[in-house]
Amino acid sequence: MNTERKRHEPIHLKEEELRRLPEKIGNVTLNYKCYSGADLYSDGDIEEELLSIVKNASRVEYPAIIEEKNSWPILYHLSALRGNIVDWLPIGKQDRVLEVGAGCGAITQQLARKAKSVTCVELSARRSYINAYRNHDRDNIEIHVGNFSDIEPSLSADYDMICMIGVFEYGQSYIHTRTPYEDFLKIMMKHLKEGGRIVIAIENQFGLKYWAGCMEDHIESYFSSLEGYPEGGSARTFTRAGLEKIFKNCGVKEYAFYYPYPDYKFSTAVYSDRRLPKPGELTDNIRNFDHHRMLLFNEKYVYDSVIRDGMFDIFSNSYLAVIGKETDTCYVKYSNDRSSDYALRTEILDVPESGKRIVRKIPLTEEAKAHVYKMKRSCELLKERYRGSGLFINECTLDEEKGYAEFPYETGVTLEELLDQCLAVDDMEGFYRLFDRYYELISWNAEYPVVDQDLIFANILVDGDRWTVIDYEWTAERVISPAEIAFRAVYCYVLEEEKRNKLDLDRILARLGISQQTAEEYREREGKFQKQVTGKHKSMGEIRAGMGTCCVDMKGLLDQYLEKILERRIQVYYDRGNGFREDDSCYLPDVYVEESKIEAEIQLNGNVKAVRIDPADRSCMVRLSEIYLNNNPVPFQKKYIETNGKTIKSGCYVFDTQDPNILIKVSELPMNGENTLSVRMELTPVSEEMARDMMGAVKKLF
Repeated sequence: MNTERKRHEPIHLKEEELRRLPEKIGNVTLNYKCYSGADLYSDGDIEEELLSIVKNASRVEYPAIIEEKNSWPILYHLSALRGNIVDWLPIGKQDRVLEVGAGCGAITQQLARKAKSVTCVELSARRSYINAYRNHDRDNIEIHVGNFSDIEPSLSADYDMICMIGVFEYGQSYIHTRTPYEDFLKIMMKHLKEGGRIVIAIENQFGLKYWAGCMEDHIESYFSSLEGYPEGGSARTFTRAGLEKIFKNCGVKEYAFYYPYPDYKFSTAVYSDRRLPKPGELTDNIRNFDHHRMLLFNEKYVYDSVIRDGMFDIFSNSYLAVIGKETDTCYVKYSNDRSSDYALRTEILDVPESGKRIVRKIPLTEEAKAHVYKMKRSCELLKERYRGSGLFINECTLDEEKGYAEFPYETGVTLEELLDQCLAVDDMEGFYRLFDRYYELISWNAEYPVVDQDLIFANILVDGDRWTVIDYEWTAERVISPAEIAFRAVYCYVLEEEKRNKLDLDRILARLGISQQTAEEYREREGKFQKQVTGKHKSMGEIRAGMGTCCVDMKGLLDQYLEKILERRIQVYYDRGNGFREDDSCYLPDVYVEESKIEAEIQLNGNVKAVRIDPADRSCMVRLSEIYLNNNPVPFQKKYIETNGKTIKSGCYVFDTQDPNILIKVSELPMNGENTLSVRMELTPVSEEMARDMMGAVKKLF
């Protein structure tokens, strides 16, 4: 769903345009029986641009267009990553799917690829055209155009799956009752086949990104969901507990929660309660494509703490709630921001029949099948190389009929986690003991012409004395020195986490026998390898940078602001007959009435002998405009006023010290029991060098 701030005025079609509404675009059917003739939901001119793109460009051209346009709406509507949220769901070739709020068809595209039929409901005719044109080659899509409440009675009651992706939060816009979300869900349940599933993707009201400084996705304001939407608006998101309450009120007994990461819009991973993220996994948190954002803290470190304390389900940025039977899949990771030759999906599944857990790697393109099928050969070659070494290779089997590679799920702790644990407690001896064992193992049979180029620490599981390689996707049939493989592992390890910068890299290079020049050559080769993997595509980080959205470091801004506040206050000391003391002083904030003008009212009782005003904590020039004690002017004479600066002329001083002060001898003036000293002055900061030059010039002059 698009954000509220981008909605434009309703678009009303003329009678002639209504008569020309196309009932077919390619193979896609459009149904206008409930269409009022007005698009009440619109993004404005960008929809015309999107329509032009999908009319004139093929899907394979979308990535290049996204990179060229540097536009959030174009990225949002055309990115292939949008479909990740439903791509992994168990949709069979005989399944009938209902999609509510189909928009411009990013989700429809994936559903139609998997299901027997997809029935879409969409309020906007223009968005329906975009959907139809981008999916014109599919003959299993029907789009109902119009208001959901008008269309709903005509929908069938036997859908295998109902998808509400970014839709449920707008329930009060669809359903005008006292309990719109419960009533919305109850209506959807009427259209579900027995044993079917309803899928709801929605932002978490308490998502960590909102605490960390991202704007709320729907109403462009900070902290609004955390505060309970005090500004109103038609969208409402929920916590997990809030959604569960709605489910309970609707009589839902069977459901499961999944956690798309970084969020459901561009998910690269989907976790579940059966396979939650581990500390160190959630590193891709800067995802502000459509807004500038604040950086209030490092989300990775907070996620690590949240995960350790078992609270990830509370702070996940998004939820994917599946009403109905839980899926066998408990974890999904997508690698489809790569070249199409290497695009794949990794799944962890629980197999009810055997009670075991397995891992599958599934190609997402025709071109990637060869890459996945090659893993079986890589497994056999690596087993041969490391036979007798103590380094085990996770077994691979191929199912060419279903088109995936399958592996047993290995238990243990990644070498990366073990190394991190050593760094956390400064156990460098333990760190190097693990590293040396790693280097010993990967150096086995080094002349054998097979190498896993991606033998990074995260790809090795340690279970007691058993070390197992669990991912060998990038195996090459050639010789690469163990030193280069180990260097790359360390390079990736340090690059992913700034806390690992405490490592003495020179010591590691010396341990591997690598010179600085050789290390630079290895880094260049790594850059070329990454280009091979990504192809010509930009990363999501590069796309975000091209859009120009900024991340504002609030700690840095706060430090600057605090420094400014500290510079714009004065400190007042009181001499009550025993000299000036720090414990008999106070600060006067908010004394600046203009950029350089200060006005202060200082209250004195009758026992104060003198007052010292420190106007700044730096070298400066001060011009006293006027000083009054109880509305009587204080003469600018040495009898009444002294400074630790140099007098340029009466009432005007220059200070070359970080502690300038102006002493006013109030005991020389008429005093009452309670007194008010009023001071007006102008202050101009100058550098110490300039202040010294000015003081020297004054000395010569006088």
